[in-house]
Amino acid sequence: MGQLPVDGPRGHAAWELLLPAAAAPTRGRGRSLRSALREAVRSGRLASGTRLPSSRELAADLGVSRGLITETYEQLTAEGYLRSDRGSGTWVGGAARAAPPVVRDRAPRPGHARVDFLPGVPDLSLFPRAAWSAAHRQVLAELPHHMLGYPDPRGLPRLRTVLAGLLVRRRGVVADPERLVVCSGVAQAMTLLALALRARGHTAVGVEAPGSPEHGTLVAAAGLTPVGVPLDDDGVDMGALREGDVRAVVTTPAHQFPSGIGYAARRRAELLDWARSVDGLVVEDDYDGDFRYDRAPVGALQGLDPEHVAYTGSVSKSLAPGLRLGWLLVPDGLAEEVVERKRVMDLGNPTLDQALLARFVERGDYDRHLRRCQRAYRDRRDALVSALREQLPGVRVTGIAAGLHVIARLPGRWGPQDVFLERAAAAGVAVRPLSDYGTPAGTGVSLVLGYAHLPPARITEGVRLLAEAVR
Repeated sequence: MGQLPVDGPRGHAAWELLLPAAAAPTRGRGRSLRSALREAVRSGRLASGTRLPSSRELAADLGVSRGLITETYEQLTAEGYLRSDRGSGTWVGGAARAAPPVVRDRAPRPGHARVDFLPGVPDLSLFPRAAWSAAHRQVLAELPHHMLGYPDPRGLPRLRTVLAGLLVRRRGVVADPERLVVCSGVAQAMTLLALALRARGHTAVGVEAPGSPEHGTLVAAAGLTPVGVPLDDDGVDMGALREGDVRAVVTTPAHQFPSGIGYAARRRAELLDWARSVDGLVVEDDYDGDFRYDRAPVGALQGLDPEHVAYTGSVSKSLAPGLRLGWLLVPDGLAEEVVERKRVMDLGNPTLDQALLARFVERGDYDRHLRRCQRAYRDRRDALVSALREQLPGVRVTGIAAGLHVIARLPGRWGPQDVFLERAAAAGVAVRPLSDYGTPAGTGVSLVLGYAHLPPARITEGVRLLAEAVR
């Protein structure tokens, strides 16, 4: 513990709290000084163990007599607020401790449900801690000193090169590392694109309806109006899109959220024809493109027309959302604007994290992790579908070929939906209706059920509890 520095007469901010007391009328000055110093200790502004200036120094700083400071120190020492060690000065004591400040954690947390089927979260217990830790140690040991400076706002060249190769191999994109921007997840990628579009005169952006609520929220936060575009069995309704007075639309074509459909080849072609005709942009959110079970992987839309599709994804579903690492492949015409906005926004993502992910991919650890998750999630999907069909006769389950959630539609006899949801909650089963994402509630019950974060036994138990509650 060292002495808190004093910058000269009336200089250091730590003692500014005593200046009003030192300026009090002579008759009450001592009482004011003692009260101010006592409150500084009690409130925690002067922490336990802080060394105070000598009585001579503080008297000079405050412009008062040394005797007044000596008397103040002695009184507060007697009360236990200060302690004095002969020959070593005066310190803030530990007897009077302020209540610790309340620091609230606003991160989303699971509720108190016995079984939580809410969608959107992978199994975080599968995170490859050992391999990640080994890569971290290696990267930290090898990283040149100069790379700890401000990075290229697009991202480390090493990571952009590795990601470009990964996306070409796994998702069929056209990936030029010079047009790839490392972002803090899809949310930042969407924000960068929306800001660039607004600067170019766009006033509105189409979003899927039903779709991810975050898409509309991010578009609106950037100053644009989100315009809901309805879906049919093939993807976004092209007639509605053409009538929507927009030149950009956000889509999830590989595995639409929340419906689970994959855009039909004909609809994908129509969507690109529309983008070319209006000189517009399709934003492709490939939020869970790594997980396919019963069908061949559907290549990214961006691979068909990289000048009219901005492609974005992240490791939030494949590794963990807390890593805040994603990517954006941007058309050449928007690249400079997006990179400049990224630079102004945060000066680039953390260098060490980028180098770590690059090494993780280079060594094959990422592919091994995806294979492990693929097997686990397929088993969990099978357990959910089997339990639903056994426990809730008449259920129709869709969207099961890919992703981390399914749609379960129950016939009218299981409704009305609001009563169903009340009974589920009372039984301790958390579920989310499809209507939460913009789909009108019908006569039956339609649910979006996430399963990736639940082991098969918990899935079976959850469906049983649900069926018993609503039967």
